[in-house]
Amino acid sequence: MNHPLPSYTKGDTTQPLLEMTIGDQFDDTAAKFPDNDALISGHQGIRWTYAEFKQQVDTCARALLALGIEKGDRVGVWSPNCAEWTTMQFATAKIGAILVNINPSYRLHELEYALNHSGARMLVTAEKFKNSDYTAMLYELAPELRNSDKTRLKSEKLPHLELVVTLAEKPQPGMWRWQELPQQAASVAPQTLARSQSALHCSDPINIQYTSGTTGSPKGATLSHRNILNNGFFVAESIGLTEKDRLVIPVPLYHCFGMVMANLGCVTHGATMIYPGEGFDPRAVLETVSAERATALYGVPTMFIAELDHPDFADYDLSSLRTGIMAGSICPEEVMKAVNGRMHMREVQIAYGMTETSPVSTQTSASDAFDKQVTTVGRTQPHLESRVIDPVNGATLPRGEIGELCTRGYSVMLGYWDNEAATRDAIDDDGWMHTGDLATMDSEGYIQIVGRIKDMVIRGGENIYPKEIEEFLYTHPAISDVQVTGVPDKKYGEELIAWVRLRAGSESVSAEDLRTFCRGQIAHYKVPRYFKFVDEFPMTVTGKVQKFRIREISIAELGIEA
Repeated sequence: MNHPLPSYTKGDTTQPLLEMTIGDQFDDTAAKFPDNDALISGHQGIRWTYAEFKQQVDTCARALLALGIEKGDRVGVWSPNCAEWTTMQFATAKIGAILVNINPSYRLHELEYALNHSGARMLVTAEKFKNSDYTAMLYELAPELRNSDKTRLKSEKLPHLELVVTLAEKPQPGMWRWQELPQQAASVAPQTLARSQSALHCSDPINIQYTSGTTGSPKGATLSHRNILNNGFFVAESIGLTEKDRLVIPVPLYHCFGMVMANLGCVTHGATMIYPGEGFDPRAVLETVSAERATALYGVPTMFIAELDHPDFADYDLSSLRTGIMAGSICPEEVMKAVNGRMHMREVQIAYGMTETSPVSTQTSASDAFDKQVTTVGRTQPHLESRVIDPVNGATLPRGEIGELCTRGYSVMLGYWDNEAATRDAIDDDGWMHTGDLATMDSEGYIQIVGRIKDMVIRGGENIYPKEIEEFLYTHPAISDVQVTGVPDKKYGEELIAWVRLRAGSESVSAEDLRTFCRGQIAHYKVPRYFKFVDEFPMTVTGKVQKFRIREISIAELGIEA
């Protein structure tokens, strides 16, 4: 009797893992390819070779030591894409400080949480981005900063934060300027930095990335050198990156997509990191690819769609492109055809993962059949394991059956920062990370994502957990109860709708009032597009809210296609 093949696969182990720190790998690459372009930031007019970039990183690392930052200290970076962000990424790694990625869209409520939860001693901040005035927001959150000695802030709301470094040109009260860091570095000898670097181990925590939590507050996925260095390396290996490649990076650096798959992917191979702008702009991407003769491009499907749909698309020469990564959601078939043909990216690959797995667990390859590239997320990455389990009893399911996707191996995070309970919920006793995604595995080991166990909403590549929005809206004095879910949207994939039950006497509160309440407090993409005022929610007989019914009713009433 033939037993069905189990939904389990293990990636190739031919190529050994990198058992070194990010700083040591960076130094090796800089020594091997000193004259290669390392970092080009088009909007800043910056163009550094690996030798020049190493000088910038080492100076920054010595400045951090001079300011008293030590191994294990948390250092936040709150900024859109720029050369300083990446300099901080490698400088903190060299001294063993833990980089805390802060979403540039964060507002006061979220910034305060991230800084306090991580216990960040230092914050490096841009001056502003889009409609966010970071400097004004910081002074609002920590008014003591205006009259503070910049060496030691003492703030009531931010008790751990001692040092703020601004990227602003002009001096800001209580803050160091980025331009002042080289002067600080002068007091620390290169040998002192070398000693700090040599005392690190590849399993040390090096990065905290906040993911929206289903229980309301974001959780800090804590990642090691080993986690993210190897993930960046193997993602780039899969697309055949070499020191001759030039990668355009329009995805945000605060995401694993930017700082791991892009930055670490390049640095492990001596390739060039190219930033077309602070944030995504399709014209800037097309201009940069053409001007820099880029060979690779990263993005989520909505980015590629925006580039292809740009009215001046035909004016740009993209013939240098060869490969890249598309991630964040499944790529529509017509988009993949256009990316292969009109953008010349015949070797583009699909990647899947989550922040907690550094991030990539599965990836397609350039040799995969077209249908596999547009319907699956590929096969298991090197040195990793995948399996699909019954969400109820945890048994590995036969191939072809739908269950929860789990992943195991070097990429699984160390845990959630200061949250053992959430870590135990996510990673089982055998080391399997439970993704919360529903998937199937076919006979060849290709994995298809078919849904989500959790209520996560993906809007334009951003993961949103309704519980977090609900808990924030609960703080409005007029709201008695609220339920948030996603509804389909042609542009962003999904949009948020909030069903709101108001307190007696608060009937005059409008949807616009609630949007105004959200603005400046939570990131713009988390503000619900739709509000519906109700007296009750659809419930089960046991009294549980039926979110799927809320979604169904909303889709029907709004007249949108599922």
